[in-house]
Amino acid sequence: MLYLFYEWLRQQDADAARYVNFLKYPTFRIVAAGVSSLLLGMWVGPRLIERLRIAQHGQSNVREDTPETHQKKKGTPTLGGSLILLGIFIGTLLFADLSERVVLAALIMTLGYGFTGFLDDWLKLSKRNSKGLAGRYKMILQTLFFAIAVFGLMTDWSAGGPRLLLDTKLSVPFIPTRYANPDLGAGLYVVFAWFVIVGTSNAVNMTDGLDGLAIAPTVVAALVFSVLCYVAGTSLMVADMVTTNGVRQLVGVPVHEYLGIARVAGGAELAVFCASIVGAGISFLWFNSYPASVFMGDVGSLALGGALGSVAVFSKNELVSAIIHGLFLAEILSVMIQVVSFKTTGKRVFRMAPLHHHFEKGGMIETKIVIRFWIVSVLLGGIALASLKLR
Repeated sequence: MLYLFYEWLRQQDADAARYVNFLKYPTFRIVAAGVSSLLLGMWVGPRLIERLRIAQHGQSNVREDTPETHQKKKGTPTLGGSLILLGIFIGTLLFADLSERVVLAALIMTLGYGFTGFLDDWLKLSKRNSKGLAGRYKMILQTLFFAIAVFGLMTDWSAGGPRLLLDTKLSVPFIPTRYANPDLGAGLYVVFAWFVIVGTSNAVNMTDGLDGLAIAPTVVAALVFSVLCYVAGTSLMVADMVTTNGVRQLVGVPVHEYLGIARVAGGAELAVFCASIVGAGISFLWFNSYPASVFMGDVGSLALGGALGSVAVFSKNELVSAIIHGLFLAEILSVMIQVVSFKTTGKRVFRMAPLHHHFEKGGMIETKIVIRFWIVSVLLGGIALASLKLR
């Protein structure tokens, strides 16, 4: 919104626009979005948590199928993910270029998945049980919001027939696009994108089982994506040695070309969106660290997963997101392996699924599990960033 105000002011009065010239720089707006989301969350958080505590007084927000140690957390309010959504929305609204379709599509996906999670949380509270919204209805709503974002915003319906505005080629980690850039075609790519986004959303939801466990890896992932989006969308040039007709010379090349990655229209604005996730996530971690004052709830976990999945698709990091989201991937795979093993052999591979409960059942204390998972997420983020230069 502020960026669009700057553009309007520049057209109306170029001299006056000089005083807010800093708004044209994505680097400023990336930092500003993160800081504003963080400050907003810290300011609103205590008031929101107190209202949630009063509204949910006497209600249990702890699942029955969790380790016994979790039962002492009964009485902790849920729906704290609404604080994260507020920070993401305000940070993006203020500092991103809202004329970029990818930003609007990512926001729709995030808020839509947050709405799906809110319905689930509300049913759990109103019905006083831990079942909530049936899985098939969650999937229907997730697919609906995916369709709105992809076919409503990321498809050109002008004369000549619908045309997908997403690049259907895949970037392979550690390999330059000039060597490996498979094209799935529009139809297959949409299906693949659906799996990435919906899968990431549900994976983050599975991970949200211990105080601070899901939010810190989400912040790390969003921070990594902000770097990836910026370098893929910026117009900055870097110096590089090239050989022309046998003569080596120093020339300027775009950053994305120098790194061997795909150019992403609106990538720098997606970085602003990611920075809002970072700021909102850090502010929530202040209240969600052990012992948690508030739980994220599905309103937060489904929304954050949808946000990370949509950024992975829109920034052309679908495959490298398997590294960035490696922790979330391990959590959802542990559930799938457990279910398949028990149904086919009657035996369990893990003491309890998702994976963090397996370690709990093994006697590891909650804070140690959480911190070690954080360390793993940082390591995976570093590997993903290293793939940039190796490409």
